[in-house]
Amino acid sequence: MLDRAEMPVDTAELARFLIGKMLVRNLDEGVAGGRIVETEAYVIGDPAGHAYRGVTPRNRALFLERGHAYVYFAYGRSFMLNVSSETSGVGAGVLIRAIEPTIGIAIMEQNRGAERVRDLARGPGRLCQALGIDRRLDGIDLCQAGPLWLGSDGQASDEIGQSKRIGITRAADSPLRFYIRGNSFVSGPQALNR
Repeated sequence: MLDRAEMPVDTAELARFLIGKMLVRNLDEGVAGGRIVETEAYVIGDPAGHAYRGVTPRNRALFLERGHAYVYFAYGRSFMLNVSSETSGVGAGVLIRAIEPTIGIAIMEQNRGAERVRDLARGPGRLCQALGIDRRLDGIDLCQAGPLWLGSDGQASDEIGQSKRIGITRAADSPLRFYIRGNSFVSGPQALNR
């Protein structure tokens, strides 16, 4: 399990740090999860970030100290998982865009209604569906034992790439997306994954 003290207190640095770490979900059916292969940073004062206009009942988890889950419903169809990334009271977060499934693949296949392992958790909406992540997990501490947590298996990540973020219009060209180069579980267009 990740120790909060080892997590950078800077959103972009945390987004890079989380690449190669583990995201683990404890469900009634068993344990599921995998290696984080893609993240996006939504930094302090970012007009594309949910914290931009200040604290609301919906986004208050973004203002918790780093390492808490912020879960929201996007586009009327998908949940998204962010990790709060600064000190308490400062709103910013890291969107977990994709994992490479390593444990509980059968559970994820059932949750997604899909069998192609590559597509189980490639993209933030698919990832949340595969792991059964919804608003009930909003605000939980990802640095302690519970239904959802962050960990490390001690393996170094492969080469990390950096690009502009995906699917936004404000501050769209900011190079705040991080991913493992050449990993087939990374989402987005090929042109951004080189």
